[in-house]
Amino acid sequence: MAQPESLAELLNGRRAAVDASLPAVGFVAGWLAFGESIWAGAIVAVLSAIGVSWWRLRKGDKPRAVLIGLFVVCVAALIALVTGKAEDFFLLQLLSNGASALAWIISIVIRWPLLGIVVGTVLGQRTRWRRDPALLRAYSRGSWVWVMQYVIRVAVFLPLYQAGWMEGLAAARLGLSGPLIAACLAVSWWVIRRSLPADHPGLRHPVVGDPAQKAAS
Repeated sequence: MAQPESLAELLNGRRAAVDASLPAVGFVAGWLAFGESIWAGAIVAVLSAIGVSWWRLRKGDKPRAVLIGLFVVCVAALIALVTGKAEDFFLLQLLSNGASALAWIISIVIRWPLLGIVVGTVLGQRTRWRRDPALLRAYSRGSWVWVMQYVIRVAVFLPLYQAGWMEGLAAARLGLSGPLIAACLAVSWWVIRRSLPADHPGLRHPVVGDPAQKAAS
């Protein structure tokens, strides 16, 4: 099998995850620095998100993705302000991780693994990868690694959220962003490579209409 760039190089997920964790750390820092003031935490979080957005735009990120990230931080801050509970800043993240785990499981079951959709979109393949039985199988197996990523986050965040432990939530957000994404990218890439036949040309070259490969699947 050809050796293309890794998933980490294709998706660049680690840097985005680290950037996205900064507003959450900023929220807790502001909350602590100003006597557990949710307003202070919200302001610091939004200012951090604006700074991250400006930096991403300068680096050439798509404005739509940047604005979505900023919007999510604003919504999280608003939830905490409305409920009056600082830990609710992390509620949106907790719910989104649970929903993401479910979505990835469903995508595998219906044979439209989200990992294949994401990578196929990045590579400009549309749905050609899905007509390659070997790639479809590899993406399905690799997607289970991403399911586990979201399950781990929920398992860690839920008890911290229920305990209202803000410092623990900030530490978990930071620790389960860049490092966990990096591990997920590495392991899912390993699973994909192990799942593809040795003579497969790689992710960029789906094998469509190969009777021998169909029989092997």
